[in-house]
Amino acid sequence: MNDTDNDGPKLAGAATDAAPKESRSWERATLEKLAFAALHEQRLARRWRTFVRLTWLLFFAALVWLAFDQGISNPNVSTPHTAVIEIKGEIASDAEASAELILAAARAAFEDVGAQAVLLLINSPGGSPVQAGIINDEIKRLKALYNKPVYAVVEESAASAAYYIAVSADKIFVDKASIVGSIGVLMDGFGFTGLMDKLGVERRLMTAGENKGFLDPFSPQTETQRAFAQAMLNQIHQQFITVVKDGRGERLKETPATFSGLFWSGQQAVEMGLADQLGSLDYVAREVIKAEDIIDYTRRDNVAERLAKRFGVAVGAGAMSAFRSAASLR
Repeated sequence: MNDTDNDGPKLAGAATDAAPKESRSWERATLEKLAFAALHEQRLARRWRTFVRLTWLLFFAALVWLAFDQGISNPNVSTPHTAVIEIKGEIASDAEASAELILAAARAAFEDVGAQAVLLLINSPGGSPVQAGIINDEIKRLKALYNKPVYAVVEESAASAAYYIAVSADKIFVDKASIVGSIGVLMDGFGFTGLMDKLGVERRLMTAGENKGFLDPFSPQTETQRAFAQAMLNQIHQQFITVVKDGRGERLKETPATFSGLFWSGQQAVEMGLADQLGSLDYVAREVIKAEDIIDYTRRDNVAERLAKRFGVAVGAGAMSAFRSAASLR
């Protein structure tokens, strides 16, 4: 009986001791798993940060490399050739046909001793009269400085501001179906005052200066404001007319329609003296300039420059936002 009584308590005690051991073992295993998982997460985080840093490093390295690409196919060519500068699309300060890019190409072309002449290859519906005026003035200055002829070849169109640039050339060549002319100036917009009256919407515009909001589409335009805008357009139009007359000289056969804003086919433009003759890029290089080798000097806004501009705008906007936030807390 004594043995039986002794065995009972011993067995119960062993079971009681085993339970804490199993519990401690499970807790230890769980803690180890959690520790290993945390270490694994830390390793992944470090690898991700390293990857991101390397990616940014490669990105900026690519920007630096691309920044040296000026978009010239073969600069500083000393052998005789025709230097071509393409003027394509809208003429504007933020476009590829901007004064900055076109004149950078023009200076390189004029400075190259191998360039027998500079050819402006034009395919543009027009754009900014300011940009066109800057280009026209500088082309004429470079032409006199380097004593090199300048020719314009019109492909699809040379209208408005594009024709403003074309008349800086010694001769203008066109295709018989090119669109040429549109010698005029416009300012467009919309007026919604009648619609607002019908909808019962009130425009609340506060200005300092009685004419400050005269281009606001939701405010009525007075006759004084209309006359002011028209006088400004007439002045710019007269500047355009003067440039065309100076560029074309006695070749221009002026009619009442010449400076009305109308445009004509290339064949009609030759008849009116707005252009000199029919001819393509290859024809002018071969038959007129006598240099069949064509080198493109066109400067184009490359990927690096576009990204750098966007990055600069984003940084500037972020800095301004931070400045405003800081200022508002004061």
